[in-house]
Amino acid sequence: MGAQAADRPAERIRERPAAPDAPVDDDAERRRRRAQFLRELNEARELRDRVQPRRARAARMRQQMRMRTFRW
Repeated sequence: MGAQAADRPAERIRERPAAPDAPVDDDAERRRRRAQFLRELNEARELRDRVQPRRARAARMRQQMRMRTFRW
């Protein structure tokens, strides 16, 4: 994990367009960036759940209650 964390800032710099008025990225590039973002978001959630297990359990219980009372 340490080697990956060191490489990420360089990846983010490469992903940004050269100029603000650059053409819109193609769909594949947008999906690739979105997938990367979702991977990092999931990783952050897993880390938070490991660091704060009581809060994570309470959040799971609240989510289960929301799903039980949700009306289709």
